[in-house]
Amino acid sequence: MSAIDAAEYELFRDNIKRFLEKEIVPHYEKWEKDSWMPRDIWNKLGENGLLCVDQSDEFGGAGVPFQYSMLILEEMARAGVSSLGTGVSVHSDIVAPYIQHIGTQEQKAYWIPKLASGECVGAIGMTEPGAGSDLANIRTTAIKQGDHYVLNGSKTFISNGQHAGLVIMAAKTDPTAGAKGVSLFLVDTTLPGFAKGRNLEKIGLHSQDTSELFFDNVKLPLNALLGEEGKGFSYMMQELPRERLNIAVLGVYAAEGVLDSTIEYVKDRKAFGAPLSQLQNTRFTLATCKTDIEVHKAFLNQCIARYMEGKLDVPTAAMVKLSCTDLQGRVADACLQMHGGYGYMCEYPVSRAFVDARIQRIYGGANEIMKEVIARSLVGR
Repeated sequence: MSAIDAAEYELFRDNIKRFLEKEIVPHYEKWEKDSWMPRDIWNKLGENGLLCVDQSDEFGGAGVPFQYSMLILEEMARAGVSSLGTGVSVHSDIVAPYIQHIGTQEQKAYWIPKLASGECVGAIGMTEPGAGSDLANIRTTAIKQGDHYVLNGSKTFISNGQHAGLVIMAAKTDPTAGAKGVSLFLVDTTLPGFAKGRNLEKIGLHSQDTSELFFDNVKLPLNALLGEEGKGFSYMMQELPRERLNIAVLGVYAAEGVLDSTIEYVKDRKAFGAPLSQLQNTRFTLATCKTDIEVHKAFLNQCIARYMEGKLDVPTAAMVKLSCTDLQGRVADACLQMHGGYGYMCEYPVSRAFVDARIQRIYGGANEIMKEVIARSLVGR
């Protein structure tokens, strides 16, 4: 926290909270029931300075430190609007940094202002029907033909897929070279041959649009290549620590949000003639959850500091993603249990927190993969 002004930081937190209370929370339940969030929310986020905030002001960002971007995710998770938090995480904290770190000046100048304003929604096209955590096994191809590439294939489970105006696409430019044949492309979704499939139905994150994407001989100009040809896999490995850190932030603060609401519930709800908060099991469960959250906050803050210093390595990012998403699942489950039968009813936010938590242990690399990454750093392959 020493790198930022504490008063300005808290003022920014208040701005986020006000935006959520005015523009998101009153409508969020309906969006979840409709399985759809309006497109204009992205424009409102941009107008309120809540997109791509750590990007340079040269390209429309606010030029503030990385912690401000994490603060946005923190408050969205704590408010229980995880569908929005997940979408913003992909847009601001995955797509924009790829362009910032790898893109040319022309690519930055064209795309980042559109992302920062909400004019364009960003998505990342990695997962395929036959390739999830195993990114080296993707089958989508982008074959160079003269002055363009021809993109063919499909992607699935793509967050922000329905609203996306830009997709950072992982494709094989050399299908015979394995991981060394993967390249990244900036794909404009208005190009002929690009098609969005249905909005996929999920058990959680209902209003966060998740799509199949299809590419049928999509012609990409040569300047759509992001970085160097054949280095896509190494770029993805380079950017994964920030992605996993985002997921960890969402996990810890979603856990804190559902715990806070559960504390209020057990104070009001009575059983055997007294509030649930007077029962020893309830008190001990709350104490355990609170302690678990605070311990994970300490590790999370340490990882944020390492990222700021350019020292967050892949194994440590895997650890924080693994531990914080496991924490989120434990706390959501414990809080639902304290609600009893009401916890199983959709009208109570704890039920949404429970189902929303489940995907966190899968995307960004399944937690089983995180364990393998950590183990390899300890004892090798």
